Amino acid sequence: MLGEYRIEGRRAAEIAASVERAVGAGELEPGQLLPPMRELAAELSVNPNTVAAAYRTLRERGVIETAGRRGSRVRSKPATTGREYIRVEVPEGVRNVANGNPDPALLPPLGPAFAAAAERGDREPVLYGEPTVDPELARLARGALDADGVPDGPLAVASGSLDVIERVLAAHLRPGDTVAVEDPGWGSLLDLVPALGLRMAPMGVDDEGPLVDDVRRALASGARALIVTDRAQNPTGAAVTATRARALRAVLKDHPDTLLIEDDHGHGIVDLPLHPLAGVTHHWAFVRSVAKAYGPDLRLAVLTGDEVTVDRVGGRHRLGPGWVSLITQRAVVHLWADGVLDTTEVAAVYRRRRDRLIDALAERGVEAHGRSGLNVWIPVPDETGAVARLLHAGWAVAPGARFRMSAPQGIRVTVATLKDTEVAPLADAVARASGPGPTRDHV
Repeated sequence: MLGEYRIEGRRAAEIAASVERAVGAGELEPGQLLPPMRELAAELSVNPNTVAAAYRTLRERGVIETAGRRGSRVRSKPATTGREYIRVEVPEGVRNVANGNPDPALLPPLGPAFAAAAERGDREPVLYGEPTVDPELARLARGALDADGVPDGPLAVASGSLDVIERVLAAHLRPGDTVAVEDPGWGSLLDLVPALGLRMAPMGVDDEGPLVDDVRRALASGARALIVTDRAQNPTGAAVTATRARALRAVLKDHPDTLLIEDDHGHGIVDLPLHPLAGVTHHWAFVRSVAKAYGPDLRLAVLTGDEVTVDRVGGRHRLGPGWVSLITQRAVVHLWADGVLDTTEVAAVYRRRRDRLIDALAERGVEAHGRSGLNVWIPVPDETGAVARLLHAGWAVAPGARFRMSAPQGIRVTVATLKDTEVAPLADAVARASGPGPTRDHV
């Protein structure tokens, strides 16, 4: 059953770790059947409940799957391999509207900002033991947060939104705890949660954000954390409205022990107001990344939250990477202070590109969503078929499986670089690909 590999351990955590190491090293292959729990318990001379707990941990981490009497086997794609593997290979000559990237033409030049920051670093080298957050970065970030109604709190800096979310979850939760997540939602986050040994409770999403009844149900069922994308939700483009925010805050008020995490990665590319939820739970975190507006390689995100959460994240960060480069922080300060990016115009450009595609699809009878951000989400009855037909027609789109748990099927189109002349051909192709049969070109 397992070939030469022998599972080891006396405690559930040790048994689970033994299996996961073997999967990571390729000694246990996808699809390989694991021993029945009683059989492995006898072999290891442990209680069957210990093996059951180990297998439960492995299921929660997405390493194995169980099919009743057919037993437990290594997943064909363990969670640690990532939803990023569910992607379309883009052949030469095919237009790629699947990648989720911002338009490079709308990103500001980084050279002058980094040159100024490096020059200061030459004059005043940063040494061990110095403050880990640049004071001017903190001042500018706090001012922007205040203007958007985000509650006051200490600040920390980490390497992107996902880095912050991972550290906040690890600071408060234990393996086996449940996290309420958007469905459809950010594929990397849907990988991260089970990789931390946490369960996921899916929440439906409409144009105004997470569905209130789904959030209420998840929290009432014991979810200990809630993760919400305030604007530019990936993949649907949802943005939390004032009405939805009030309703969600009312739900959270009934569950004050919930860990609330808000991701505002769309700051700088969105022209809709922020309606934060923070302020009604004991523990909360609000994160803003600079990646979408200033460049994906600027691995910097600002975190604020309650004192306990920020202190735990900062303390753990100091024991790992230590701090985010002060040169990078000061370069971001230059970008913000010098106003090299007209965020209003950038947001308007992305809005025009989304609206033109959504309007063109509507003219062809195709439903589409995209209130904010870089993407348009298009429900389809057969996403695999739609992706294949679009690829054949010369368009590479992202399959919805990268973003879904139990949500209906769909495809994601990134409009960041979509030209006006491409809108009609793409809408025609989507209409043909998403329908039950051939359709005529729109006239």
